[in-house]
Amino acid sequence: MIKLANHIKHIEISSLWSGHKHIVWTLRPDVNVLSGSNGAGKSTIINRLVQHLRAIPASGEIKGGSQLGVTIDFDPSDATGIRYDIIRSFDRKLLMADKMASLGDLRVATELDWQLYLLQRRYLDYQVNVANRMIQMLSAGDPATREKAANAAALKTRFQDLVDELFSETGKRIDRMSNELTFLQYDETLPPYLLSSGEKQILVILLTALTEDEQPYVLFMDEPEASLHFEWQKRLITMVRELNPNAQIVLTTHSPAVIMDGWEDAVTEVGDITL
Repeated sequence: MIKLANHIKHIEISSLWSGHKHIVWTLRPDVNVLSGSNGAGKSTIINRLVQHLRAIPASGEIKGGSQLGVTIDFDPSDATGIRYDIIRSFDRKLLMADKMASLGDLRVATELDWQLYLLQRRYLDYQVNVANRMIQMLSAGDPATREKAANAAALKTRFQDLVDELFSETGKRIDRMSNELTFLQYDETLPPYLLSSGEKQILVILLTALTEDEQPYVLFMDEPEASLHFEWQKRLITMVRELNPNAQIVLTTHSPAVIMDGWEDAVTEVGDITL
């Protein structure tokens, strides 16, 4: 069985561009921002890491300690896998009819729509878990149980407050009486699929962080600033860390705004980790 890690300590990739590039990167446990010019390999590095993690079998054993030319060292060192999420910055139309059909009456399904659809289901599961903790809190005399349940409920409220604040200029707010994620724009009910691309993008990011449920995760984000307002870019990392302080963020970016909220020291240039 897989023993889950708290975070990734170190990675090596030996097969980029037919073996002509070798990546050696020691990661911080909190935030890692990968910067570089177009074509430098930022997205390739993220993709190769995700492919490696997907290739880890249920047993957690990888022959030779590496897969796809990638070696990952976890914390703790005897861990064999880690929870992770991947968020990409595109909103192209889907060509797969089965996914379009899954969205019911929505005729034009995009990648962001599909991500939101999957997150809707994950959000429902998350709410059930929070409700179960509240029940345990009411019946338990354990202070630690009460604190954990109260904190989970507070984070859900904080997520709703953040989204309402970000969307306030257009009169949108989360419908807090609905179990599903729907919005109210003045007196009209609005499904998330009718939001703008930027609104969908920030919603996907924050909802992913929330539903990680304060568990240790690696949150990979490939140029998450796409379609986001400048002020949203500046607050992005801080908001994600607020909703899941146990997430290790690994992101690529071209935007200086993403690191302006105190994350300048978290930046790594591709050239500095390439041999």
